[in-house]
Amino acid sequence: MINRKLRMGMIGGGKGAFIGAIHRAAALMDNQIELVCGCFSSKPEVSLASGREYFLPDDRIYTSYQQMIEREAALPEERRMDFVSIVTPNQLHFGPAAMAMEHGFDVVLDKPITFSLEEAYRLRDKVEQTGRTLALTHTYSGYPGVKEARERFARGDFGKIRKIFVEYTQGWLSTRVELDPASNAGWRTDPSRSGKAGTMGDIGTHALQLAEYISGQRCTSLCADLRTVVEGRLLDDDGAALLRFDGGATGVLVATQVAAGEENPLTIRIYGEKGGIEWAQMEPNTLYVKWNDRPMEVVRTGNAYMGAAAKANTRTPGGHPEGYIEAFANIYRNFARTVRARRSGEAPRPEWTDFPDVNDGIRGMQFIETIVKSGSDDDRKWTEWVR
Repeated sequence: MINRKLRMGMIGGGKGAFIGAIHRAAALMDNQIELVCGCFSSKPEVSLASGREYFLPDDRIYTSYQQMIEREAALPEERRMDFVSIVTPNQLHFGPAAMAMEHGFDVVLDKPITFSLEEAYRLRDKVEQTGRTLALTHTYSGYPGVKEARERFARGDFGKIRKIFVEYTQGWLSTRVELDPASNAGWRTDPSRSGKAGTMGDIGTHALQLAEYISGQRCTSLCADLRTVVEGRLLDDDGAALLRFDGGATGVLVATQVAAGEENPLTIRIYGEKGGIEWAQMEPNTLYVKWNDRPMEVVRTGNAYMGAAAKANTRTPGGHPEGYIEAFANIYRNFARTVRARRSGEAPRPEWTDFPDVNDGIRGMQFIETIVKSGSDDDRKWTEWVR
């Protein structure tokens, strides 16, 4: 087993970028990883200023991702980066990820995985051709409470799953905040940079991934209503869908970014024949377990009664909150352990490989394609009110 920290490079995430700071905090949390280089912005002066702020030497701060990957690959093995974290807008996911894998580097990639479904398929081919490890940061599957819920459904505690409700509501796009140059809403609402979906690509993919991850079922068809509520916006900012799953469950997915006053109350409820669960991202240490024949249980992470998956992804005793960055860190830690094992010629433990991968990314892009197609076909979906 490699007995050192993994060396990380970063593409994107410079000064003023929201998600880059989250990735760095998460990656460094468990002392498994160190930041050694980066191209932090398409603007050379911003990349340089950012790298210096992160205490990197000037010769490891790059002006393009191509330059970074080529120069890092040319360094001696004991110096060059081991993997790259890509935290750019969607249209700059495929190129850096594919090039990194071609040059022998593993990849952590922000979601959605690519700009288009076609790129996602090509990236899966690249993973298979190169044998590299790719992790996708669907953050919410990293929470211990979510892993506990998944384990309980997998062992059949609630019987056959019947119903899945998942709701992700935000209010930050209730106005045209994308018109402010300082806002990171600009690229998210621009189809040339974000892709064909707005809210459904940004947070709807999180909701779908969470539903499939906990239930163990895959969505097979949907019926959607997508809207652009704020005048002048080019992509959807509100929507909902009826879902059907391959295990027989049906469900409802709601995603909106125009629910004024809401923060990030991602909530999921899943019901089987005997009972079900409820989990909310804004109170992540609590899992509500509900039954027909006895009182509801309040399950708290960090306690001895939790299952193996939750324990493997918990750092603190019960009553000490673990949140968003820790969930992110679980993905990075599991990824780092998997990469270290594979590079040493060893099989990683099953709990280490518990992170979203390229196949989860394809599911997300298939979801975007399907929901946009369904959402644009109003005539087949709506029935006039009977009078």
